[in-house]
Amino acid sequence: MSEALLASLPRAAGLGMRGTERSGLSTLSFREVGLVYGDGTAALEGVDLEVAPGELVAVVGPSGCGKSTLLRLASGLLEPTSGAIAVDRDQLGYVFQDATLLPWRTVRANVELLAELHGIGPARRRALAEAAIELVGLRGFERHLPARLSGGMRMRVSLARSLTLDPSVFLFDEPFGALDEITRERLNDELGRLFVERGFAGLFVTHSVQEAVFLSTRVVVMSARPGRIAASFPVPLPLPRQPECRYDPTFTAIAREVSAVLREVS
Repeated sequence: MSEALLASLPRAAGLGMRGTERSGLSTLSFREVGLVYGDGTAALEGVDLEVAPGELVAVVGPSGCGKSTLLRLASGLLEPTSGAIAVDRDQLGYVFQDATLLPWRTVRANVELLAELHGIGPARRRALAEAAIELVGLRGFERHLPARLSGGMRMRVSLARSLTLDPSVFLFDEPFGALDEITRERLNDELGRLFVERGFAGLFVTHSVQEAVFLSTRVVVMSARPGRIAASFPVPLPLPRQPECRYDPTFTAIAREVSAVLREVS
């Protein structure tokens, strides 16, 4: 993203400020977090995990191990039965598996939605929406309805909607899982650039080991239910990552180690 574009974004809400320029960024931390459902099913047990500013942590694990449950706990949609979670929920962005767009609203109106719900005035939220639409590469589609967009474009709208509030912590619940491989890799590239430019803390749930290693500064592997942190792997590859990074020997070695642990815990 160009310096000229970043400089043009609305400063009052922080949109467009690089991570090194922002102050008071929230972190996300789980301390001995457990969750037992009402029927007695233990979903999580003793989860210790911290995501610092400028860190994007990818979470992989067997189906049903509680990956998405971590995000719901962080957002306040669920409450833990033990342990503690620390995060500023006023500075939280959440991108779901589905784009969750309102079909009767245009791209611009969908992107403005969160700012509208937060009481931001029409002129200001329009400026925020236009800046976010530019960031995710959807300029020219502002008047389109969701039905006229591809799956990848709908996910860009969902991301832009969260960007309008300039969250310091982002939660990603396998947002690209339903997309074709080429579109998924393209959005991985774009999300990686946004992460570097914005400096947010991110927790990214995925079933893809390749995606986890490509996007993250650290990959966490969860055990089968009840979910625990089984292993953690730093990813010491330079950011932002280029597509050919996927063929780097270091990338391959980390992906192999993550896959080995994933097979063990499954």
